[in-house]
Amino acid sequence: MNRQTLLGYFYAALGAALFSTKAIFIKLAYMDKVDAALMLALRMVTAVPFFLGTVLFVVWQSKRQGKPLPPPRIWLAAILVGFIGYYISALLDFEGLVYITAQLERLVLFTYPVMVMVLGWLFFDGRITPMGCLGAAITYAGLLVVFLKALPEGGHDTVIGTALVLGCALTFSIYQLFAKRYIGIMGSLLFTGVALTSSAVGCILHYIITSGGFDFSATTRFYWLAAGCGFFATVLPSFLVNAGLSRVSAQATSMIASISPVITISLAVWILREKFTWVDAIGSVLVILGIILFAATDKKPDKEKKAIMAGEIEPA
Repeated sequence: MNRQTLLGYFYAALGAALFSTKAIFIKLAYMDKVDAALMLALRMVTAVPFFLGTVLFVVWQSKRQGKPLPPPRIWLAAILVGFIGYYISALLDFEGLVYITAQLERLVLFTYPVMVMVLGWLFFDGRITPMGCLGAAITYAGLLVVFLKALPEGGHDTVIGTALVLGCALTFSIYQLFAKRYIGIMGSLLFTGVALTSSAVGCILHYIITSGGFDFSATTRFYWLAAGCGFFATVLPSFLVNAGLSRVSAQATSMIASISPVITISLAVWILREKFTWVDAIGSVLVILGIILFAATDKKPDKEKKAIMAGEIEPA
């Protein structure tokens, strides 16, 4: 195995691990102030300079090399797709974490590849394979186990939170399906920068409108956690995953991403002191095994899968 391949695995694993910390940052911040819109806005305030900088760099590089930029309609489409994938999806996720544990949130989000398969089959001439169906059945069986275990304790909150995060996974799945075309036209870096920048503006405007002003007041600890979520759980892993994808296959990257729920669960138990029982363990193993089975039997051409996943492999 050569050095570049090893680096690819390392970057992919580190990116997946950092993505896994998002829910931990959010739940810790909610201990000070339960305000999903403010947390999301501050996260994007931290992240947007990096993604806007990426857009400006790609535009500058294209002009320097004499390459044509995409037409306005492509930019507009990227903005709209990014709005779905990173504003609506992220808002649902952050609101869902008000009601459910970080462990359950991560497992629910981890089902989005199955949604991509089903929506692709229904609306985008995709295909469903027997092994894909088996993986989906195992995944949702595991999710049902964890959900039913959490239901008696959380009650109505568990239902609301799970529904919101399922909505996040669904909207991110829609984003993935639409993004493929525009990533192919614009390139992954430019598309990701445009999509994240537009969604950041949406998140910030959402908070200003819903709060009725420009009051971004919170504790110092809340600010630091929002900034940490923006940089360590959003910006840095996005670039690491792209670096991994440039060196190893998208299928390998998606398999490595299977460590994500394990890391989130471990951190939730260690840092947030969330309970983790044998029932949780059985459900979590089923969810992860189902997604691994799905990823291992997915036969999309590697070039196409790289295009789909280069936008970002984690929702919200």
